[in-house]
Amino acid sequence: MVALSELIPPEAIRLDVAAPDWRAAVRAAGDLLVADGTSTDAYTDEMIQNVVDNGPYIVIAPGFAFAHARPSPAVRRTGMSWVRLAEPVEFGHDANDPVDLVVALAALDSAAHTDAMAALARLLADPEQHDRLQSAATPAALHALLRAHDGVEEPAAAPGPASAASATGRTGTEQHKILTVCGNGVGTSLFLKNTLEQVLGRWGWDRQVSVEATDTISAKGKASEAVAILTSREIARTLGDVGIPVKVVQDFTSTDEVDHVLRDTYDV
Repeated sequence: MVALSELIPPEAIRLDVAAPDWRAAVRAAGDLLVADGTSTDAYTDEMIQNVVDNGPYIVIAPGFAFAHARPSPAVRRTGMSWVRLAEPVEFGHDANDPVDLVVALAALDSAAHTDAMAALARLLADPEQHDRLQSAATPAALHALLRAHDGVEEPAAAPGPASAASATGRTGTEQHKILTVCGNGVGTSLFLKNTLEQVLGRWGWDRQVSVEATDTISAKGKASEAVAILTSREIARTLGDVGIPVKVVQDFTSTDEVDHVLRDTYDV
């Protein structure tokens, strides 16, 4: 397991950065990845092009953009950076603009950083922790908060309604699959996957419903294996009709919103 504080070292954190627009904000986060040897300038360009090509789907929660692109030769190792902006900027997202925090991910693959993604999702979904992160005076102080959070386990919660089998009328031995989808399959889709798995765990459905994070191209081929797709509004438009319900989630850190979407998916 790779801890969040290991993927985001103090030198990959910058606070109160001045950025005139979203491109400059993403570039600031990319420059930190370049400076610590995680990726090259070409990867920063790829992160920016990802938004140009797919829209502002990387703005996955109010005020928060998760910048990334596909694994490529421009990535030397898996790592992340953290940029808190002096003034928020607009990415063009209908619900979650303006953005004052950009976290960038450069990944060799989708395997090494899944635990860190889950930790980041829980961290940003906690209002008290969010306020502490916003008020951290130095990169060292913010990194200390990340280190402290690495040792925190998510508390157990009450189970949700009945079971997946009773909600659908199918047998308890049949496992369902839900796809979480983004442009690249290693960034925001994994973020949403982690939040959905938290909700499934609370409901007691985690053995009956599996979650797979994937990209837009692969999702069209895998749709026949799944009961639903959860994604952003921008990616939902890109997917179009894939033969199964495509559910839009605005805040990828919100277990409450994902809970509501899951209830709507299973009509419970």
